[in-house]
Amino acid sequence: MTQPKCPQCLQLISPDDSVRISGGRVVHLDCQRPRHLSREERLLLFRYCWGHAVAKCPSCAQSVIRRHELASGLLDNRTHFCPRCRTDLTESIRSHLYSCARLPVEIRQRAEEVRDAARRLVKESQQLTDRADVLMREAEAAVASLRETMQRTAQRDLRG
Repeated sequence: MTQPKCPQCLQLISPDDSVRISGGRVVHLDCQRPRHLSREERLLLFRYCWGHAVAKCPSCAQSVIRRHELASGLLDNRTHFCPRCRTDLTESIRSHLYSCARLPVEIRQRAEEVRDAARRLVKESQQLTDRADVLMREAEAAVASLRETMQRTAQRDLRG
């Protein structure tokens, strides 16, 4: 199965990338940071996770990163770096968000549904791309066969 490419940056789109629909096509939410947190994810973190740990840095083993340490990144849509070693903590933050007990169950479920729908969208677009590739190869083969037949028939008519 071929992965679809973002028409804006021409990078492959992974099921874990943050995507949106633009002009009827699946594109990266942010081509520079394909897995960046969505606006809704950042808003949920601000609303429900302000006062507690939201990430643990896997690189420098800093025990916890609190939201106020990441506030600038969450406010202005920048990448979320560890303040100590500058490791990108986006995946750790996202993982926290989808497991945080402080989020109301209904909101967490809806957020998970949105993430799952985006993954399905990427997967479906992969399948459609694969099917379109197969159909294009079949059409090209049919055209080649037609041309070959036309050439044979023309040669036969000339001899005939």
